[in-house]
Amino acid sequence: MTLPLYLGLPMWANQDWLGTFYPRHAKSDLLADYASVFSSVEGNTTFYSGAPKVETIAAWARQAPPYFRFCFKLPASVTHDQRLTNLDAAWAFLDALAPLHDRLGPTMVQLPRDFGPDELPQLEALLENWPAQLPCAVEVRHPAFFHKGAAEKALNQLLITYCANRVMLDVRPVFSTPAGDHPGLAHAQQEKPKLPLHVLSTGDFPVIRFIGHIDKTINIHYFAPWKARLDLWISQGKTPFLFVHTADNRESPDMARQLYNALGELTCLPPLSAFPGETQNQLF
Repeated sequence: MTLPLYLGLPMWANQDWLGTFYPRHAKSDLLADYASVFSSVEGNTTFYSGAPKVETIAAWARQAPPYFRFCFKLPASVTHDQRLTNLDAAWAFLDALAPLHDRLGPTMVQLPRDFGPDELPQLEALLENWPAQLPCAVEVRHPAFFHKGAAEKALNQLLITYCANRVMLDVRPVFSTPAGDHPGLAHAQQEKPKLPLHVLSTGDFPVIRFIGHIDKTINIHYFAPWKARLDLWISQGKTPFLFVHTADNRESPDMARQLYNALGELTCLPPLSAFPGETQNQLF
């Protein structure tokens, strides 16, 4: 089963969602509840800690339905410490995820901010040998890849050649106002790179990471142009992945639902299920 668009959040385990997205006394095993609403998730934990334990992957394989897609990040040890010079470590990571291979969305290769044009040969070596059956997405952060010059053209051509998807990080909402006295917004502005948004699809699975503001009206404003683009990609037979963040991620589930419903006004999408926490609240 392939969906026209995969919708997800940066994580599925967040204690702040107990009593809202999840039931107040939800069990620690939350993936099944999460997957009853959202069809994908960013696997940020693998960026910091590498491949999960064998038993953890087996548990995820049991809990995630067939249509669900995990979008794990290649570990920072591969992208940042070794700077793509040890590809055996990349393949070992993908091999560890074998029980989930039928439920992998684009695995994200998030490159360091100083990974520039001179290191594109390392990226090409990775993409040239990437398993054909597994989609891949690349997130660059070096300023040279956002100047629409020779470096960006070389990057985009490389991604197109190997059908790798360029991650589109939309930080416009979160940087649209000063942080003021909101700690979550201040943290997000310190953590996320303030880079231009370049909208293009270099593969079959466009990946959008939408970094929202605490003000929902700001998010709706910046998401509006995405609706036509996502509708276009879907009509072209592409399968977009949309990941919705908010400044402190407390409101991410509700914001994702709001943006998905707004997109549904233009594009035929299956309805989202009620949040597990809402269903429980209706029973009492």
